Amino acid sequence: MLRHLLIPVIILFSIASFLQAQEREYVIVVHGGAGNLGNLLNNTEQSARYYAALDSALVIGDNILSAGGAGPQAVMAVINYFENNPLFNAGIGATCTAEGTFELDASIMEGKDLSAGAVAGVKHIKHPINAAYAVKTKSPHVMLSGLGAEEFAKEQGLEMVDDNMYFATSKTLEWIEKLKRESKKNGTVGCVVLDKDGNLTAGTSTGGMFKKRWGRIGDSPVIGAGTYADNNSCAVSCTGHGEYFIRHAVAFNLCARYRYLKEPIEQAADYIINQELNADAGNGGLIAVDKQGNIAMPFNSEGMFRGYVYKEKGKKTTVKKVGIGKELK
Repeated sequence: MLRHLLIPVIILFSIASFLQAQEREYVIVVHGGAGNLGNLLNNTEQSARYYAALDSALVIGDNILSAGGAGPQAVMAVINYFENNPLFNAGIGATCTAEGTFELDASIMEGKDLSAGAVAGVKHIKHPINAAYAVKTKSPHVMLSGLGAEEFAKEQGLEMVDDNMYFATSKTLEWIEKLKRESKKNGTVGCVVLDKDGNLTAGTSTGGMFKKRWGRIGDSPVIGAGTYADNNSCAVSCTGHGEYFIRHAVAFNLCARYRYLKEPIEQAADYIINQELNADAGNGGLIAVDKQGNIAMPFNSEGMFRGYVYKEKGKKTTVKKVGIGKELK
């Protein structure tokens, strides 16, 4: 008797899950780094620049996804925009090493087949995220680093910059002259997408840690640490103190908690960022979207540049929010 009663319940639960999965036609979430943003939050003029930049990034991604574009296309376009914007620690806004040079990292992953590509410690590739995608699609490897990654990028016809100082802004030039002065630049940009075909994609790009030495590489190009996507669970991009995100395999950890523990994405993400990482003083945050279009954007720092756009099926309008501190607008 109990068995017969359970069958309709199971069927109804499956239908409810299916309907939930169909509610959002597409989703895009972006971040521009997490860190100590207290001074910025009190600077109305500067905050407005970041809000405008986040809005512009979301519009770029939304235009691609609304037209039926695939996740990787949207992710790369958004991150290209961030890499061209000196407000962020990626591409032209990258922070400098202890030697006063620039070493950039990036990665991208598709959830439909778990294909991934990454570059690390590159100095002359204008858009590292494009190089990461080329590694994924044009090579048998997942990660290339340093001179080898740059040689590969040249072979693929990617845009290069002759002078490593291309990445320097007026602010970073000041840091180079006064390296003893600590930087307030906050690291890493990222984008995660659920496209109209139901595929998940995640990408991350960074200039790395200020005053890093010895070819240090953080979590951003490490698949499973700073970036991960799996159509069975989530797409994740992280930002923060990379050593801790590597140790805790944060991006994969979130996907695993969602898939195997059946935790809602917000609950799983909050646990990792505010309990696991806090226990080890791992400062930072992440953005994530699950296969049903649900979003998580937790951080344990003063703030995190972040925002999202989603469109529900059957509706003409999209929902868009951006934020720096705890509040979204």
